[in-house]
Amino acid sequence: MSAVTVRTRKFLTNRLLNRKQMIVDVFHPNKPNVSKNELRTLLGKEFKVQDEKCVFLYGFRTAFGGQKSTGFAFVYDSLEDALDVEPKYRLVRAGLKKKKEGSRKQRRELKNRKKKVRGKGKAAVGAAGKK
Repeated sequence: MSAVTVRTRKFLTNRLLNRKQMIVDVFHPNKPNVSKNELRTLLGKEFKVQDEKCVFLYGFRTAFGGQKSTGFAFVYDSLEDALDVEPKYRLVRAGLKKKKEGSRKQRRELKNRKKKVRGKGKAAVGAAGKK
């Protein structure tokens, strides 16, 4: 981790969304890549964040030949702000939300089966799908 250098550029304080947003350049000589968890801890220390869950990293690309990666980072003022603004798929990646089970087609078919039944039977139709 000591061989990794993190630099930020195009830094912007977004007061409407209560976050700091930036482009992150990571220099990692003689290493294939750096994990987002390592980068999250480094950026958390740099921006003096109480909870590292407020730091969101995404869109990293490694330059040809390696040794440099570039991506985006958001540092939210609080976890509530992050939960309000961040897209659900990024919250799922960060472990802050649960992913919906089953495919979209299965969920739609279940919904349409429930429409054909009235009252308590709807629960029975849903339970039959879970067996």
